[in-house]
Amino acid sequence: MNLPLFIGLRYTKAKRKNHFISFISLISMGGIALGVMTVIVVISVMNGFNKEFQQRMLSTVSHATISAFSGEHLTDWQQAIDIVRGQPDVIGAAPYIQTEGMLQGYRTEGALIQGILPDLEQQVTEFQDNLRYGAMEDLQAGEFNIILGIDLAAHLGVGPGDTVTLYVPEFRTTAVGITPRLKRFTVSGIFEVGMYEYDFKLALIHLEDARRLMRLPQAAAEGVRLKVDDLMRAPLIVRELAPELDGFYRIRDWTQEHVNFFKATRTERMVMFIILSMIVAVAAFNILSTLVMLVTEKQADVAILRTLGLSGSQIMGIFMVSGTLIGLIGTAIGTIAGLITAVNINSIIQTLEGWFNTEFLSKDVYYITEISADIRSGDVITIVGIAFGLSIIATLYPAWRASRVEPAEALRYE
Repeated sequence: MNLPLFIGLRYTKAKRKNHFISFISLISMGGIALGVMTVIVVISVMNGFNKEFQQRMLSTVSHATISAFSGEHLTDWQQAIDIVRGQPDVIGAAPYIQTEGMLQGYRTEGALIQGILPDLEQQVTEFQDNLRYGAMEDLQAGEFNIILGIDLAAHLGVGPGDTVTLYVPEFRTTAVGITPRLKRFTVSGIFEVGMYEYDFKLALIHLEDARRLMRLPQAAAEGVRLKVDDLMRAPLIVRELAPELDGFYRIRDWTQEHVNFFKATRTERMVMFIILSMIVAVAAFNILSTLVMLVTEKQADVAILRTLGLSGSQIMGIFMVSGTLIGLIGTAIGTIAGLITAVNINSIIQTLEGWFNTEFLSKDVYYITEISADIRSGDVITIVGIAFGLSIIATLYPAWRASRVEPAEALRYE
C-alpha cells in the first residue's frame, strides 16, 4: 500500500493518547454530515415546492396568452385561434373574459370571475379533472350558472343548487342614483385545485354570461389562452408564434406573466443554499482544528519519519489522508441521511404535526399545504462536491505545517 495512505489510515483509526482530539474528530464528522443532510433536504423541498406550485398553477392558468396590443377586448379571437391551431406545438386554445367582482351568499367575498367556453376551456386547463361536484358542461349560455372554488363556496356558505349574487365594477345610472351591476347565479359546480389562492378566489361562468354582464360587444373576449405540448419550451414557442400573429396581437408566456414570483423563488433558493453551506464550512474548520492538534501530538512521529527518508510531500499526504477520510465519512453519512429524510419528508411533517397538535402549513397562509421533495441528482452532486472539497481544503494548512517540522527540534526533549 502507498506509505502515506497507510500511515494516514493508521492515524485515523488508532486510539490516541489525547481523547479530546478523537472527540473533536467525531464532532467534525457529525457537523459535515448534519450540514450535508440539511442542505440536501432544504434544497429538495424547495425544488418540490416550485414543481408542485408550477403544476397546480399551470393547471388553472394558461401556458401563453394572446391579447390585443391596445389593451382592449378582442373582437376577432376566433381568427387568432385559427392562426395558432396550425402550429404543431399548440395543443389547445380558448377565449376568456376576466374581471373582479363581489360574490354574496350567506357572507360576502371578493373573487376573480372568469368567463369561459367550457368545451374549449378543457383544452387549456384542468378544471374538469379538479371538479368535486358538477361538470364544465353545466355552464350554458343564458342559464347564469357558476362554478366556485371549494374554499370560496365554504366561506360564502353555499353549495350546489344554491344561488349567489355577483356584483361587478360596472356602474349604471338609475332613478335612485348610480348602482353597481349585479346578477344572480346558481352554483352548478365546485372545484378544488389544491392551491388556496385559486380555491378561495376563483369563480367560473360562461363566456356569453360574462359578456352580457359586462355589456361587451358581440363575440368579444379579453384574450385567448394557449396550452403547448411542453410548458418548459413555452418561451421559445411564443417567440416562434409572434411573427405568425402579424403584429396585431400581443402574446406572453407563463414565465412572463409570473416572472416576479419565479425570480423570487430562484433568488431565495440560491441564498438558502449559500447560507446552509456555511454549516459545512464550519464543520470543515473543525477538521482543520483537529488536524492541527493531531500534528502537535505526532511531532515526534513526524520527525522520526523524516529521518527515515520521507519527503515533505509524503508527510503532507499522511495528514491529508486523515482529514479527507473524516470529510468523506461525514459527507457519505450526510448524503444518505439527507436522501432518506427528503424522500420521507411528508410523513415526517405529518408525524410532527400529530405530536405537537399543530399545522405547520396553514392553507390560508401558504400557497401549498403539503410538503414534497424533488431530489435532483445535479443538486446532490454539487452539494457533495462542495462538502468534500471544503474538507480537502481544510487539510492543507495542518498538512503543510507537519511537513515543515524539523526532526532535530522535535526530538530534542524526547
